[in-house]
Amino acid sequence: MARITAILFDKDGTLFDFHTSWGDWATRLLEGLAGNDGARHGALAEAIGFDRAARRFRRDSVVIASTAEDIAMRMLPHLPPDTDLPRLVATLNAAAAAAPMQPAVPLQPLLEALAARGLALGVATNDAEHPARAHLVAAGIADRFDFVAGYDSGHGAKPDPGQLLAFAVATGRAPAEVLMVGDSRHDLSAGRRAGMATVAVLTGAATAEELADLADAVLPNIGHLPDFLDRLAPG
Repeated sequence: MARITAILFDKDGTLFDFHTSWGDWATRLLEGLAGNDGARHGALAEAIGFDRAARRFRRDSVVIASTAEDIAMRMLPHLPPDTDLPRLVATLNAAAAAAPMQPAVPLQPLLEALAARGLALGVATNDAEHPARAHLVAAGIADRFDFVAGYDSGHGAKPDPGQLLAFAVATGRAPAEVLMVGDSRHDLSAGRRAGMATVAVLTGAATAEELADLADAVLPNIGHLPDFLDRLAPG
């Protein structure tokens, strides 16, 4: 592995705990879209792979690694025939921007420590860029990142490597110097395609077994990154 000079983070399930952050969002969103129609409520929950009783997403949920358009397309057949797709996407993005995020670990001290090592830091998410930036601002960490891209930022969406390669260009790093950190196979596949090192974390919906073949290491959460980087340092 080349010397790591930059880290690119996924957002949901990586910087922020996935189920805690998005369970409340899904509950409120489904109630708003379904109203008092119990059958519609159930159909929408099933369409996005959300267990209403447990307030958790199934591991195969479209919400885990897909874009707002992908989620809207799954919902559309279960909504009134005159539902407008662009308006539904806008509703999803607005609800996402307002969703309170639960940090996976205390983020400010971790990011300060990583920046103090001279590492460039970025975020690449399949969320839209506006809600992504809103979440970073709300967490008080927006100024820690040299680069933030969503699926609508002009670089494509993971598992394609466009966002990752754009980060490398923006920060003047070779792809081999970048560590891609994520909680899904989409994140890690994108990292592999970009020629980057990859680390999986377990603060999303996937298990270690589901991620291990695409990861150079599997960590419980991003709080373990400093120790991981120390192990990489030449003795």
